[in-house]
Amino acid sequence: MTLYALEDLDDALAVTRALLTPIDRTVWVKLAFVAFFIGGPGGSVNPVQYTAGGNGGGNGTPPPGGMPGFDPGPRVWLLIAGVVGAIVLIALVFTLIGSIMEFVFVESLRSETVTIRQYWRRRWRQGLRLFGFRLVIGFFVFGTALLFGAIAYLSLESVTPGAVAAIVLLLIPMFVVLALVVGLVSGFTTAFVVPIMIKTDCGVLAGWRRLWPTITANPWQYLAYAVSSFFLSIIGGILIAMATGLLALALLIPFGLLFAVGVGLLVFVAEPLGIGVLVVVGLLFGLSILVVAALVQVPVLAYLRYYALLVLGDIDPEFDLIPEQRANVRESSAASAT
Repeated sequence: MTLYALEDLDDALAVTRALLTPIDRTVWVKLAFVAFFIGGPGGSVNPVQYTAGGNGGGNGTPPPGGMPGFDPGPRVWLLIAGVVGAIVLIALVFTLIGSIMEFVFVESLRSETVTIRQYWRRRWRQGLRLFGFRLVIGFFVFGTALLFGAIAYLSLESVTPGAVAAIVLLLIPMFVVLALVVGLVSGFTTAFVVPIMIKTDCGVLAGWRRLWPTITANPWQYLAYAVSSFFLSIIGGILIAMATGLLALALLIPFGLLFAVGVGLLVFVAEPLGIGVLVVVGLLFGLSILVVAALVQVPVLAYLRYYALLVLGDIDPEFDLIPEQRANVRESSAASAT
């Protein structure tokens, strides 16, 4: 049996090379802007609880009633709530834009023409549906994690250490299974359902209903893709990190000089002026790193997405979004082989 996940590795590279070479700065910058939202880093905020003890009038013994918990006051808690709320809001906006940009990116690869506003107007409703689907997955993962955490916490209070160890050993494989299922659902939604939504102009659930029969009919094809894509993503992440790191070192030369100017102003001229220069330089350096990372990840994301499109089209030609690119690459390969 032919595994398309292995056959399409070289074809995806050829299609990506055809898109990005010769280098067109406008195309590259536009794709980098889109890639920033669909391939940018994510994060999570973990609440940390702090406690403090008094010294009972300075004699080193705790006051009656035990060690009191540290309460920073309502204003501090309000500030913390505001910061957390702002972070959550930014993450939601970023996810919303990224969901729409998924369609912009695939449309750009499909047509080999990057027109962000046109594709945004055409696909923003489907992007909203993808955003809602991702929110549901996120709430499911968060709720499941809370449930597991509550079970673990209650077990600490009511059972023996041996039982606690048994519960933890039971929860670990459950977390692993949850991570695998969520990872496959999320990854297949991005790689396969989004193209099907573009091809058939449908929603996320309708796209999954169209994809599922092909999965059940070709399980080994999709399993091979999942394994190959996993390792390709790791390799791509390493390449992006290495290239970004090298370019960041190069940027340290001009920004290091500007930083030295800021230090000089801070020490010898005026402290507020020096601090202002240092802050501006730091912000510009951080922004430069983000721009560099976005530019560097363009070929990696384009390759991975083309790879998924090629595999999907080989498994079921009905959902092929790039028949012309596929034909051109394979004709070239056949001509070079003869």
